[in-house]
Amino acid sequence: MPTRENIHYDAKPLVHFIRWGLFFIGGLLAGCVSEKEVEPPVQMPAAFSQTGVGAAPDQWWTAFNDPELNERIERSLSFNLTLEAVWLRLQEAEAVITREASSLYPSIDAVFEGEYTGGDLSSQQLGAGLTASYELDLWGRIRSLVDAERYRAQATYFDYQTAALTLTATVAATYYQLVEAQNQRDLLLEQIGVNEKVYDSLKARFSSGLIRSADILRQQQLIEATREQVIVEEARIGIFENALAVLEGLPPESGKPSLDEALPELPPMPSTGVPAELIQRRPDVQSAYFLVKAANADLAAAITNQYPRISLSASLLTVGENPSDLFGSWIRSIAGQIVAPVFDAGRRAAEVDRNEALEKRRVMEYGQVVLDALQEVEDALVREQKQVERLASIREQLRLARLSYQRLQIEYFNGVTEFLDVLTALIEEQRLQRQLLEGQRTLIEFRIALYRALAGSIETDRELVAALVKETEEEEYEAWLKRERPGNPQRNR
Repeated sequence: MPTRENIHYDAKPLVHFIRWGLFFIGGLLAGCVSEKEVEPPVQMPAAFSQTGVGAAPDQWWTAFNDPELNERIERSLSFNLTLEAVWLRLQEAEAVITREASSLYPSIDAVFEGEYTGGDLSSQQLGAGLTASYELDLWGRIRSLVDAERYRAQATYFDYQTAALTLTATVAATYYQLVEAQNQRDLLLEQIGVNEKVYDSLKARFSSGLIRSADILRQQQLIEATREQVIVEEARIGIFENALAVLEGLPPESGKPSLDEALPELPPMPSTGVPAELIQRRPDVQSAYFLVKAANADLAAAITNQYPRISLSASLLTVGENPSDLFGSWIRSIAGQIVAPVFDAGRRAAEVDRNEALEKRRVMEYGQVVLDALQEVEDALVREQKQVERLASIREQLRLARLSYQRLQIEYFNGVTEFLDVLTALIEEQRLQRQLLEGQRTLIEFRIALYRALAGSIETDRELVAALVKETEEEEYEAWLKRERPGNPQRNR
C-alpha cells in the first residue's frame, strides 16, 4: 500500500513538458483572433427631411399630457405578460453567461468510492478524495464563447427594450382608438337628435299637405342608419376596452371603465436629431449590433477550436480496506495533456465557414435594421405632414357642406328644390363630421409612430428592482466579508 513516506513526487518533468509544448505550438501559430469593428453597411444621411423644435422625453407618451394614458402605460409596463416573458428570456441569457464563464475556472469534484470482491479471496477497498481539471484558455477560445453569450444577452436586453417601446405605442394607439370611438358614438347620438328634429319638422309639413310621404320615409331611414352606426361604435368601444385590459395583464372585461374625453391637440413636433445619433439610440438597432458582435466572437471561438488544447488534471485520494484505514495514506497526482487536431474530415473548417457566413449575414441584417429605422422616421414625418394637409381639406369640405345644407334647406322650405337634395347634403355633412374625428385620431397615431421611431431605451420597474436587488446583494456580501475577515473581533460571535 503506498504511503505518504514511500511516494516520490516530482512535477518538474511535467512542467518542462508543458513549457516546451507551449513554445513549440506558439512557434507554429502566429497571432490571435481579434475583435472587429462593426459598422452598418449603409450610407447614413446627414439629416432627416424634417425636424421640429419640441423636446422628445424618454417617456414619450407624457408629451400628450394625459394622466389616464400615463396610468395605463405604466400598468402595462408592469404587468403585461408578453413583456414579462421577454424579461425572462434576458434572465435565461444571463444564466448562460455564468454557465459558459465557469469553464474559465478549475472544476473540482469530491470522490467517494467502494469496491467489494466476494469468494474465497474476498476483499474490499474504500476510497475518498478530490479531483480537479482545468483547461488553459491559451488562445482565448473559452473567452470568445463567454463574450458571444454576453453579447447575445445584451442583444436580448435591447429586445426587451424594443418590446417595451412597442407595448407603449400599442397601448397609446389603442387608447386613442377608444377615445375616438367614444367621440364617434357621442357625435352619432347628436346627429340622431338633429335628424329627429328634421323628422318632426317634416311630419308637421306633411300634415299640412306640403310634402310627400316619401320624404318622411327617407328621413326615417337616415335615423335608423345613424342608430346602426351607434351600435358599430359601441362594439368598437367594447373591443378597445378589452384590448387595453389584456395589454395591462388583465382578463377582458375587467379593465377599468374608460373616461369620456376629447382627442388631444397634437404636441409640437419633436426634434428628429441626426440619423447617426438615432442608430445609437434605437434599441432594435442596438440589438442587431450586438448580434453581429456575438457572431464575431463565435467565429473567433471556431477558429481557435482548430488550435491545440492544453488541459491539466490533479487528484488527491486516500484508500483503505476499512473506514479506519482511510486518511492514513494519500495518493497525489497531477497530469497535463496537449491535444492537437490532426484529421476531422473538415468538420472544424466547416464550422469556421459557417460562422463566417453567419457573421456576414448578421452584418447585412444590422444594415437592414438601420435602414428600416431611418425609413420609419421618414415615413412618420411624411404621413403626419400629409395628414395635416388632409385634415385641412376635410375641414374645408365640412364648411362647404354645412353651407350647402343650410341653403338647400332654405330653398326646400321655399319650394325651390326637392327634399332629396337637402337629405343628400345633410348626409354628406354628417359623414364629414365623422371623417374629421377619424382623421384627428389618425394624425395622433402618426405622431405616436414618430415618437416610437425616434425613441431610445426606457427604464422599467423590472430594471429598477433588479438593480436594487443587485445593490442589496453586494452590500450584504461586503458586510459578510467584514464580519468574516481574520482578526475581526465580531467574527466568532
